Amino acid sequence: MTFDPETATFLIAGPVRIHPRVLRAMSMPSLNHRGDYFHGIVEEIRSLLPVLFGTERGRSVVLSGSGTAGLEAMYSSLLPRSGRVITLVNGNFGERTDALVRRYASTVVTLSAPWGQALPYDALRAELERGDVGAVCVVHNETSVGVANDLARIAPWVRASGALFLVDGISSVAGLPLRLDEWGVDAIVAGSQKGLAAPAGLAIVHLSDRAVERLHPGAYYLDLAAHLKSLEKNDTPWTPAVPLFLALREALVLLKEEGVAARLERTHRLAEACRNAIEALGLELVPARAIASDTVTAVHNPPGLDDRQFRKRLERDYNVLVQGGQGALTGKIFRIGHMGIADWPDLLVTFAAIERILQTHGRLSRPGAALNAVVAQMP
Repeated sequence: MTFDPETATFLIAGPVRIHPRVLRAMSMPSLNHRGDYFHGIVEEIRSLLPVLFGTERGRSVVLSGSGTAGLEAMYSSLLPRSGRVITLVNGNFGERTDALVRRYASTVVTLSAPWGQALPYDALRAELERGDVGAVCVVHNETSVGVANDLARIAPWVRASGALFLVDGISSVAGLPLRLDEWGVDAIVAGSQKGLAAPAGLAIVHLSDRAVERLHPGAYYLDLAAHLKSLEKNDTPWTPAVPLFLALREALVLLKEEGVAARLERTHRLAEACRNAIEALGLELVPARAIASDTVTAVHNPPGLDDRQFRKRLERDYNVLVQGGQGALTGKIFRIGHMGIADWPDLLVTFAAIERILQTHGRLSRPGAALNAVVAQMP
């Protein structure tokens, strides 16, 4: 079988599979991005974003650019000119945050844990108690190792310190529960291509009222204050990626129709099924289950099988696409994404193929165990 992107079972850690309604939305003829029709699209998107973020407070900005563009907009527009900035790292995207923050902050304290382990919470609390912290920057959902970091635990310490709470939520928004107001999150970045299940290429930044007051000039194209000013007229300061805005609107409509709670519940059940199936096969999860993400499951490669024998064969022979590792974990782990509009048939096909590959290599001790584990979680 030759890999066919149009019919593949597509379970990478993002971008995710896109609903046909969202794909069709992009087929609109060219629009005048300064005209009334497009301004109506922007207005509708703005009315739907509180559904995505779970709050009516604050303001949101949609940027033409990937999630990383959203992060650069957030850090360049909000990181304080003085005081210490703390970054938290336990995976590849935490390291990216640290690298970005160092371009805009003068004094950075990096608190690291080994990839795939819990954040160094005690060290963070101690640094905050020392004082003079202007911002805390953290990745909510570390997809490189399948770990969900505990924002609820961090939130009271950050709030007590007075520091800005800046969050990379690229793969957590519409994938993990969010309590932005309760946690006192000042800014969070969502990526269009993750839990929202829209095409890659847009970043959405939600700002608290406090964050809006503290905006300052940063990157020119990504200046959040400039975008907020344009939004007052449902406009954008620069030429937007119009087809992606059309897709975003439809993806938000789909999310509203399904309900955020329902999407989170399905994502959680899929994650539990995936973890149970992995363990039924005798394979090893990268993180401890207590900190495992609901949007992506990271797994050590089957003993004795490399990427070519396992993940590449899934793609070549069974038209199933899962993702490999990053950085030091390249070739050592694989990751199964189950966010957005992923559903039960996706997992059943994937684990049927995984079982078959293990069987052909003499590494399947309990045929059907993974599939039974998935079925047991189905509603």
